[in-house]
Amino acid sequence: MDANLPAVAASFPWLSLIVLLPTAAALLMPLLPGDGTDPRLPRALAFGVLLVDFALMLVAFTRHFDPAEGGLQLVERVSWVPAIGLEWSLAADGLSAPLVVLSGLVTALTVASSWNIQRKTRLYFALLLVQASAQALVFLSQDFLLFFLAWELELVPVYLLIAVWGGKQRQYAATKFILYTATASLLILLSGLALALNGPFTFNLAELAARSPGGTFGLLCYLGFLVGFGVKLPIFPLHTWLPDAHGEANAPVSMLLAGVLLKMGGYALLRFNVQMLPEVHLRMAPALIVLGIVNIVYGALNAFAQDNVKRRIACSSVSHMGFVLLGIGAIDALGISGAMLQMISHGLIAAAMFFVTGVFYERTETLSIPNMGGLAKALPITFAFFLASSLASLALPGMSGFVSEITVFLGVTANDGFTVGFRVITIVLAAIGLVLTPMYLLSLCRRVFFGPRIPALAITGDMKPRELVIGLTLLVPTLAIGFWPRLAIDFYEATTNAISSELASTALVALGRFPALG
Repeated sequence: MDANLPAVAASFPWLSLIVLLPTAAALLMPLLPGDGTDPRLPRALAFGVLLVDFALMLVAFTRHFDPAEGGLQLVERVSWVPAIGLEWSLAADGLSAPLVVLSGLVTALTVASSWNIQRKTRLYFALLLVQASAQALVFLSQDFLLFFLAWELELVPVYLLIAVWGGKQRQYAATKFILYTATASLLILLSGLALALNGPFTFNLAELAARSPGGTFGLLCYLGFLVGFGVKLPIFPLHTWLPDAHGEANAPVSMLLAGVLLKMGGYALLRFNVQMLPEVHLRMAPALIVLGIVNIVYGALNAFAQDNVKRRIACSSVSHMGFVLLGIGAIDALGISGAMLQMISHGLIAAAMFFVTGVFYERTETLSIPNMGGLAKALPITFAFFLASSLASLALPGMSGFVSEITVFLGVTANDGFTVGFRVITIVLAAIGLVLTPMYLLSLCRRVFFGPRIPALAITGDMKPRELVIGLTLLVPTLAIGFWPRLAIDFYEATTNAISSELASTALVALGRFPALG
């Protein structure tokens, strides 16, 4: 987000409409008739509004957004609270546009998946609508204070969705989630305020990026952002809230957690740590790669220890998000491109896996792996969808996961800024994670869907047409990107190339000072 990159103003407030429409609909929820137990009207309102919102995203980013332009586009900037420097400043570039579309798709499908919500239905769907607005605002904000307010706003619906509609340990999981994320937010706020005060006061992200502070001050800000955003990614050892949150949240909320919320952490690392603090990022890049390797291997090993389906998938998310760290740490165009593609790919795949998990949970009323078996014969279509999403997750060629992970590998390998030994060790250790992934996922499929049938499991029928449509909506893009990656890459390539060029320019200035660049 170099201040010198061109910014294209919007002739119509597309982004404001995308952000505000779901919240406006949420305010109408209390006015709906009924006692709050019938989900049909609230669900229809939420789903209809989110479909319209998703259509607005498609129109804005296909007809009014030029992917070949690396700078900010559709810029909307209005002074909101001048006394504190807060602006309603929205814009999109290659980092934000694909993630906004991903969040819109996953959130709409989350509502479509919430078919059996029977308690406090108006509140439930209102929270999903507010969450949709907050997610879009996180990705589109170009004012730090506005970004921070959106970052905080999205915590509230997730906390309530887990605490009210979660499992037996929902209060513990929700409290752990809010404690981790709220503490991390304090570090984000302090780091952002420090940057804003380091020179003429401003919250504008482009102006902050133009300063590019280094030294001890820049390092402290970088570390504050790294820990703050690392909780959401999540980075080991800041990840422990995630298995608990997934284990207790219902399946639709887990779709939202894995499909969108984790991507906020990766997006923010690119937006703040890489674009605002490029000199420090060059110094810290090897450390990010080490953290990525730890995520990949630890998450995969930890998945083996889980006897709950959702907790195992949650640990796999920790492993897969390690590839995002690897790509960001690669500091070249290919690695950063791979990180973006991994976020898009994992958002689709993880949402699909949690959705299908919810499908067979509704039929078996258990997520305990030892208490399941032989479901393939009773639920053949469900098994086919779960197997397909598992194959995508383990990076089968022809699926988006393969393209994203191989791109990250090539990004690390091709970067001659690192020593040969460092690159070899990185690839070998990351490959261990790739070997472990099919082991724990195929083991999960075998234990749940094959073997002797557990007589106590009451099966009420396979996937319904509505569920088939949701599953296909997630898996078809996974296959499409796997066979034709340009569908996703073309959206962000100009921006990731611009980021890589900025890092290269910074490296030339810093050459000789940082061993990793020598």
